[in-house]
Amino acid sequence: MASLKDMRVRIASTKATQKITKAMQMVAASKLRRAQTAAEAARPYAEKMDAVISNIAAAAASSPGAPALLAGTGRDQVHLLLVCTGERGLCGAFNSAIVRLVRERALSLMGQGKDVKIFCVGRKGYDQLRRTFDKQIIEHVDLRGVRQLGFVNAEDIAKKILVRFEAGEFDVCTLFYSRFKSVIAQLPTAQQVIPLVVEEPAANARPSIAYEYEPEEDEILTRLLPRNLAVQIFRALLENNASFYGAQMSAMDNATRNAGEMIRKQTLVYNRTRQAQITKELIEIISGAEAAV
Repeated sequence: MASLKDMRVRIASTKATQKITKAMQMVAASKLRRAQTAAEAARPYAEKMDAVISNIAAAAASSPGAPALLAGTGRDQVHLLLVCTGERGLCGAFNSAIVRLVRERALSLMGQGKDVKIFCVGRKGYDQLRRTFDKQIIEHVDLRGVRQLGFVNAEDIAKKILVRFEAGEFDVCTLFYSRFKSVIAQLPTAQQVIPLVVEEPAANARPSIAYEYEPEEDEILTRLLPRNLAVQIFRALLENNASFYGAQMSAMDNATRNAGEMIRKQTLVYNRTRQAQITKELIEIISGAEAAV
């Protein structure tokens, strides 16, 4: 059985841990507000970009001159999985949930005889995926040195993807990230970005207005599609950032409450042990005094 000194050290250590987790929870809560605002502000722009491109693409998708980013390569053999995760841990199942979705998709594609390549953005996803898919990982982008995410970071990633696509290294690219819903809910998401998926209008939807474009649709799409890729990646990075702080805040709150429960139990054991030791010493003193009479 542990001595009273060991118990005091253990209680003090748990209290120190509780202070750290409480501080991390407060920091995460502070950063979450800014990250959530940025993620929510990016959604309308990304969704409007999708709507504009879908409108143009509806007329150009079947055109012989349609850009490859829209029409595809005509093959479905090589799949690139663009995986966005966090750079740090202590955030519950945030990173693991994204990696689990990627792992399931990769194994499913490989089971169908497809070739899989993985492009990692974020250290945690890279560390987890390389245990199983080390040979499939073709590139890793580390954003630990970036203090504030900007569109330039997404543009750099998009350029790397486009260079590989133009070189014929893959046919389909799917973006994986965690969509922020609330502090306790982050949704792992898979979104195909190359070739762009154009949603068909609903059967009961009102007919869309026909536009005439200058220059032609194909030329407009040639300029818009690469930018759209960067916009979607930027949105994913911002959604991930908000999801990370939400998950970390929730995880640190749980850790703080668990530490409080441990302190309560440890203190109870300490007091009982101390009481038992005092009682034993009193009995020994009384027994010694009676023996001396």
